Amino acid sequence: MTAAGNLATDPVSLAPQKLHASDLARVASVGLRTRRMRAGLSALGIAIGVAAIVAVLGLSSSSQAGLLSEIDHLGTNLLTVTNGQSFAGKTAELPLVSPAMIARIDPVENVAETGKVKGSVYRSPLIPTVDTNAIGVMSASLGLLRTLNVEVVQGRYLNAATAGEPVAVLGSAAAQRLGIDHIYPGERIWVANQWLYLVGILGPSVLTPEIESSVLVGFRAAVRYLQFNGHPNTVYLRAQSSQVAAVQAVLAATANPEAPNEVDVSQPSATLTARADAQGAFNGLFLGLGAVALLVGAVGVANIMVISVLERRSEIGLRRALGATRGQIRTQFLSEAILLALGGGAVGVAAGALATAIYAQTKGWAIVIPTLAWGGGFGAALLIGAVAGLLPALRAARLSPTEALRTV
Repeated sequence: MTAAGNLATDPVSLAPQKLHASDLARVASVGLRTRRMRAGLSALGIAIGVAAIVAVLGLSSSSQAGLLSEIDHLGTNLLTVTNGQSFAGKTAELPLVSPAMIARIDPVENVAETGKVKGSVYRSPLIPTVDTNAIGVMSASLGLLRTLNVEVVQGRYLNAATAGEPVAVLGSAAAQRLGIDHIYPGERIWVANQWLYLVGILGPSVLTPEIESSVLVGFRAAVRYLQFNGHPNTVYLRAQSSQVAAVQAVLAATANPEAPNEVDVSQPSATLTARADAQGAFNGLFLGLGAVALLVGAVGVANIMVISVLERRSEIGLRRALGATRGQIRTQFLSEAILLALGGGAVGVAAGALATAIYAQTKGWAIVIPTLAWGGGFGAALLIGAVAGLLPALRAARLSPTEALRTV
């Protein structure tokens, strides 16, 4: 037999053609384009889960950025010295000379003090005595606002003349609780069974919230009219930023050399920083809720893909009969599941970012959406699509052409 005859009788082996990326995308999107409503509802679960994850991480980061920015604005060099407790468990007293002694520390720039005064605060003597509104009375030095960086929003602060008279200044929260938003001539409040005339209202004091909920009077006026003993309870000071730790180490011994153990020293900005760090503790709960939504979305994707395989058996059989390999069928349905999940992920990332931007703007925070948020959202959607679509894709690839076409 000739060589030509041998070639004519030998079977011809045909290598399967690989699907190009454009062809794969077109084939994989057939089920999504023809069943839009079902695909959209299935992707909704993934979108909700991804949106929750992006919003939680974005809002947390934006909140922390806003709080840290506020701390930077207020300064981290504010220290407070307060009276602690003695060995007997009684409330100790700071010496009268504590502010002056602290002011002699070289890196200390500003010093101010306050003292707790006994007495309740009311708008008038006709108010029931139980309605105190949690407002305290404090004696305050003249340099308090400069040390705390607090502004006067109405009227004026105490001065050398009014510090010895029955005159008071309201903290922002105290003014709100008393229903006073403007200082009128002759405005007064009932404090410790006598009238005090108001001259000003202070603005917010983030680092020292105790000032916000207090009525402030001068030291001399507190001693003269309110039976105050003159001992400060809290000393506020600003130190050079590079020397805060060194100053903090010697404050207790300087404020009360005889009993430094009865003095408490703190840094208010450290409390706010700890609060910013602690906000991440609540993220786990909301991230867990987002994960549950993603799990529901994964079940939805798996469900729609199983149904899609059952409904498109004839399409699978026809493609197999025309030469499509098991691998191509498997890739088609797996890609369809991934496209469905990525579509939901994209919507979820956009919704989460939008929610973060709107809420951050209303709070005056910087809009921060970390890479972990949107990157993790897309990554989770991709993983869910792959896992949820794997079993239906394998099931579709196992169908033989004759078995699939038999159902037509």
